[in-house]
Amino acid sequence: MSKLQQKVEQVVAVLTEAVHDYAPVAFANSLGAEDMVLMDLIDRYNFDIEMFSLDTGRLPQETYNLMQAVRTRYKSSLRIYFPNVKQIEEYVAKNGVNGFYESVDLRKRCCHIRKVEPLRRALNGKRAWVTGMRQVQAASRINLKLSAYDMDNRMQKFNPLLEWSHEEVWQYIKENDVPYNKLHDDFYPSIGCAPCTRAVTPGEDVRAGRWWWESSGNKECGLHVGKVIPIK
Repeated sequence: MSKLQQKVEQVVAVLTEAVHDYAPVAFANSLGAEDMVLMDLIDRYNFDIEMFSLDTGRLPQETYNLMQAVRTRYKSSLRIYFPNVKQIEEYVAKNGVNGFYESVDLRKRCCHIRKVEPLRRALNGKRAWVTGMRQVQAASRINLKLSAYDMDNRMQKFNPLLEWSHEEVWQYIKENDVPYNKLHDDFYPSIGCAPCTRAVTPGEDVRAGRWWWESSGNKECGLHVGKVIPIK
């Protein structure tokens, strides 16, 4: 058995545990490379896991193209959640359509409206959620656990790809012909909203292209910064 196949079996075991012990479970698919690996596995093994994605209203066209490709490729559906229109209108009226460039607080407020609030609606009624986060993606993720209690959302949180390397993610994608965001081919290792994402240069951190005008500290949008209680 190859090392990658062993990693796949470990992911299947984690997802099996999540569904068995914490149903109903949801998978937050950001449509990044890691999340496409998880979507392929959830669909392939017919896990009873609801899959959703957040359309912030500012996504790159390549991300929308991938959404459509997912709809064509997989039998499992991907539910799309949108921000509250009134909150967006109030934010733009007060701060401008690109107000998030002016300060970290305004950027985080924009992220909260476009991502965090829709996420909470998507997780409503669930007992656990699954993400594609990996430890080596960013310094802020080094302490991630395979399974932990998410105190902010009051449910269990699973990170099945926790110990996967960048190379293993792409090996799986290539070997299984998994659709992916074509911006990855243009040196976008991490893809968010179009005005907040740029390509990176060789040697830069994989998160350097996110909110690049800010200092290189804790670059998170608010979806994964809450308190957790480790289980494993």
